[in-house]
Amino acid sequence: MAFAPAPEYHVFPTRERPLKPYEVVVKAAAVSRELVRSVSPDAVVSDILTLAPALGAELEGVPIATVVPHVHPGTPPGWAPYSMGARLPRTAAGRGLWRLTDPVVRRGLEQGRAELNETRRRLGLAPLGHVHGGLSRQLCLIATFPQLEYPRAWEPWEHVVGPLFWEQPYGDVELPPGDAPLVLVAPSTSQDPEQRLLRAAIEGLACEDVRVLASTNNRPPAAGFDVPANTRVVDWVSYARTMPRCDVVVCHGGHGTVARALASGAVVVVVPAAGDMNENAARVDWAGVGVRLPRRLATPGAVRLAVRAALADPRLRARARELAAWSAAHDGAARAAELVERFAQNTRRSTAPTPAVPTLPDASRTTA
Repeated sequence: MAFAPAPEYHVFPTRERPLKPYEVVVKAAAVSRELVRSVSPDAVVSDILTLAPALGAELEGVPIATVVPHVHPGTPPGWAPYSMGARLPRTAAGRGLWRLTDPVVRRGLEQGRAELNETRRRLGLAPLGHVHGGLSRQLCLIATFPQLEYPRAWEPWEHVVGPLFWEQPYGDVELPPGDAPLVLVAPSTSQDPEQRLLRAAIEGLACEDVRVLASTNNRPPAAGFDVPANTRVVDWVSYARTMPRCDVVVCHGGHGTVARALASGAVVVVVPAAGDMNENAARVDWAGVGVRLPRRLATPGAVRLAVRAALADPRLRARARELAAWSAAHDGAARAAELVERFAQNTRRSTAPTPAVPTLPDASRTTA
């Protein structure tokens, strides 16, 4: 394995001359194209949000696969818009109401397609006739639990492989003493700069019959706070080492945190902060593996009640353990690697512009 630096450009107004997102893509695609040309790969795999390597590969005629590190962002007609935080409608009336939002969603998708096609034009590529142009129609790996995906008609190039885990190596931390249920407070590393959820959880659980391990993610609150006797606050914690010992994980709902908690068999209390966290909270609620709490209710009392509910309902723990068992039996990274290897081998043997990935009869293509 070898590494090359990714092209870096300033999009947001942090420097004197920030670029618009698609201006950045045009510049970065040229750099990525040179790398693709020098490596001469059989396939290129890129993240859903990193268009430059995909476009650079297309310019060089190299087949492209996409990794989606969360639930699939597509919303068929009658579904709530992605990241809105609403669950899958259960009735025809509900689907009818959500269909009223379809024109708005469609306009947004069409705008995205137009902007992407303008970028493609500037690079000398043909326009796309479909939306979600950042998703490969050759191979698309959806790196989440199939149990978190709403039932849908999957395309032959789409595969739900299971979560793809990675974290910085880190040792064990000392847990609060005792044998009461262990609650991990794992706030987002990018959201909630004031540590509102951290404070609410510590205060709300202070008198509960639980042990609390809370991480500041190396961002201690500016103002100090009292640490109750049942709580231990640390700067950093290894989720892989700690979550298997937890009963409940309180978090903002980033997909990586949610997936790691469920793979560890812990019930999740999700207080979504922004973006896809709202969608992840809805999927956690729909799948019956946790409790969601609106951000506006991130108060000590509400967090306390949410944790009580998570601990009191044995169905939540049983369902979380089902997902943990599924994860133990289905290695997402191994499955993704297998699909990528077969994809690359296929493209070497075929001159077709869209090589097909063989349909493999295993659980990676199932949904809840």
